[in-house]
Amino acid sequence: MESRRILLGITGSAAAFKGVMLASLLRKKGFQVDGVITPAGLKFVTETQLSSVTGRPVFTELFGEDVVSTVPHIHLTDDLDLFVVAPATADFMAKAAWGLANDLLSSVYLACDCSVVMAPAMNQRMWNNPATRFNVERLAEMGVVLAGPVEGELACGTTGPGRMMEPREILEVCLDALRGKG
Repeated sequence: MESRRILLGITGSAAAFKGVMLASLLRKKGFQVDGVITPAGLKFVTETQLSSVTGRPVFTELFGEDVVSTVPHIHLTDDLDLFVVAPATADFMAKAAWGLANDLLSSVYLACDCSVVMAPAMNQRMWNNPATRFNVERLAEMGVVLAGPVEGELACGTTGPGRMMEPREILEVCLDALRGKG
């Protein structure tokens, strides 16, 4: 594929390290990868980790020192080919489903006019909650492509649905979305 630009969002989940791994895989495929990490995501991974695998600055705030323009959520979505959120928490997916934008990542989602892939990651009880199920259906109706989740061992020590897909599997979903198969 010709050089394309991908924006990767990382939210606050124990699976956040997989988002960094995904960024590395995307870059190795020749994509320019820009990153946004939520404040909760910064509890699990650092800006330095993500920046070191993307070779690009990482953004964390809608208004702050790392702001690239007076409207960073617009600037970051200019000429964007794909927006990926990995991991996508129940909180982020709920915001996206209902158009809430109180931070950089959720504002980027609303400003985005390209394909969107979300890789959910959460406890099985959260994944199975009727509110989450409703939000997932709503996102799917809006054209968001879900990469997972899968069944497996969860961060809390239980097993069930809610485990984030492995980065190589998410990469394939992203490539399909870029090819228009998403």
